[in-house]
Amino acid sequence: MAEPVPDGPLQHSSLAIEGMTCASCAALIELSLKRDSRVKNAGVNFAAGTCAVDGQLDRDAVFALVQRLGYTPRPMDTLAQRRFLVEREKVLREEAKQRFMTAAALTAPLMVLGMGMPHSYGLRLLQFALATPVVFGAGRPFFEKALKLAQNRGANMDTLIALGAGAAYLYSLPGLLPSRRTHFLYFEAAASIVAFVLLGRYLEEKAKGKAGEAIRQLIELQPATATLLRDGVEVVVDVESIEPGDLLLVRPGERIPTDGEVVSGNSVVDESMLTGESIPVSKAAGDKLIGGCMNQNGALTLKATAVGRDTVLAHIVRMVDEAQNAKLPVQKLADRISAVFVPGVIGIAGATAGGWLLGGAPLTHALAHAIAVVLIACPCSLGLATPTAIMAGTGASARRGIFIRNGAALETGAKVTMVVFDKTGTITEGRPVVADWQNRSGLDDRELLSLVATAENGSEHYLARALRELAHMLGAQANRAIADFRVEPGHGVGAQVEGRTLLIGNREWMSENGVNVSAVDEAVDEAGAAGKTPVFAAIDGQLAAFFAIADQPRADAAETVARLHRLGIRTIMATGDTEAAARHVAGLVGIDRVEARATPARKLELIRSLQAAGEVVAMVGDGINDAPALAAADVGMAIGGGTDVAVETADITLVKGDLGKAAEALSISRRTMRIIRENLFWALGYNTIAIPVAAAGRLNPMIASAAMAASSVSVVVNSLRLLRKG
Repeated sequence: MAEPVPDGPLQHSSLAIEGMTCASCAALIELSLKRDSRVKNAGVNFAAGTCAVDGQLDRDAVFALVQRLGYTPRPMDTLAQRRFLVEREKVLREEAKQRFMTAAALTAPLMVLGMGMPHSYGLRLLQFALATPVVFGAGRPFFEKALKLAQNRGANMDTLIALGAGAAYLYSLPGLLPSRRTHFLYFEAAASIVAFVLLGRYLEEKAKGKAGEAIRQLIELQPATATLLRDGVEVVVDVESIEPGDLLLVRPGERIPTDGEVVSGNSVVDESMLTGESIPVSKAAGDKLIGGCMNQNGALTLKATAVGRDTVLAHIVRMVDEAQNAKLPVQKLADRISAVFVPGVIGIAGATAGGWLLGGAPLTHALAHAIAVVLIACPCSLGLATPTAIMAGTGASARRGIFIRNGAALETGAKVTMVVFDKTGTITEGRPVVADWQNRSGLDDRELLSLVATAENGSEHYLARALRELAHMLGAQANRAIADFRVEPGHGVGAQVEGRTLLIGNREWMSENGVNVSAVDEAVDEAGAAGKTPVFAAIDGQLAAFFAIADQPRADAAETVARLHRLGIRTIMATGDTEAAARHVAGLVGIDRVEARATPARKLELIRSLQAAGEVVAMVGDGINDAPALAAADVGMAIGGGTDVAVETADITLVKGDLGKAAEALSISRRTMRIIRENLFWALGYNTIAIPVAAAGRLNPMIASAAMAASSVSVVVNSLRLLRKG
């Protein structure tokens, strides 16, 4: 009978999973979730200990599915829940350390006794007494997990360890009988298997903790409590209870509890952890505040504007989470291998034992070689190869103020061959000023500028801001009655101001509306040659003013372009500006190719034509008119000081508009992919060589378990190289 098609809205659930001990745990949970008809997509990240599920089931149903497999799901929706998980990780890491220390203290004398192969009955009993608490005390979680998985028809690395240690222990028991004093004992092997694996897992957890340190630092930025001003009285409340509109007091040395706007007070705020910007930022009434940043030397009263999941900090944490949970195409091979690995290893171990027995070897030797195969074949290093590198790569980026929305951007970023830059606000400072202007209207300057500034009130474009600032500087008020305001992206604006039709924009905008601007051609040419942007204003169909607006290149623009060229990446500047102005700026920063007078549609067309020619394209922009190109590019990078829509559309956000981070992001992408390839080569090569060596009888179980632990730790430590500066 066909399974009924599930009905209901698609829901997304993110959760942490406690109890995963190896990559095959993650593979088992993911496979089990995907078997449920309600689940559309599921991804489990062993290195991060997280799971993301999309489907027609709520979070409680996802929790139930995970619990049935013997793992502990935990919520991670709010920063408070994430803080609990951080503390929980520390507790589990300490427990892992204590478990290993206990096992090591008992295993060390046991190994000395085992090497002497004692026939004394008292020493044999001592071996039994030392091994039992190691195998079934410190090693109890292995057996519990293996049993739980067996009940659900599953198996993972715990199954292999339980089989290996359990077989060695059980085989040794007959040797305790007084009549079997010549029976070979494997108590020291059983205990050392557990001890070495526990050591490996402790070191692995410790190293994974370092890989995830960046996101933990972000989570810990938000304070647990805040000082709420209620009718002038200070009340300390839990930060989770803050609501938009609440007034909060932040004293010097305290962290800002949530996003807000300064109502009163003056101070400087350290935003370096979120922006990578080392210089503190001055704050006064009306300024925006980001939750989690450190208030330094003055008391501030702020009004909460965003709380909980809606804050910048929570958004960044989710962005990093999503990037770390991403399954890259390069990981698919490792996932496929891990999914069939454990059953395959058990089969090889059985064949190894059978082969040695058929060859006339004693049962003890056949068993030892089979156990060695079980232990040496560790899928953990294979499963850790990609996610630990992604965690370290996204963590290294986050520390530098580069926030990667999805892990796939890391892989694609490593292949980028061409970077397309917007000009204003990206290559240039985005703070243009009117350098020269001509009044050709017959109106006095204040009257003209008042009309122009009023028409530009509805625009947030940098050029509009420059015109409003000029009007303000000359005492013109932007307070006229306005109607029918419209924007033509990449061209200009139009409006009715006190019954007059105003048009402000570039030459194309004027031509489209039948305005002749030839009277200022000479001034336009001069402005373009000097790298200034020409802007025209028309009143009732007649040219009224010409403005030459200058915007200086960012201080780091030339070095960013040079660094990209050193990486072998070519650069293009696409701008709505004139050819002359665009070429002037491009020449200053070292960009060879220019696409001038580019509308949003032309920028999108440029991206697609480059992709059709085989280029892997990154787009760096900051404005609304860049959003289509950012979305179409293989990797979209938004300047963090830009508009929300640009930041939301991009794969990578460069906080605080540091253009140098564009080259740094692509460099980190390349290093991350190189580390992933090294990890996969090591993990696959290790298993390819180790299993035949163990099957051939060249490894004893103790050495096999030590080598297995070392392989996983080496992969994680290799990934941690990404956290180094440079």
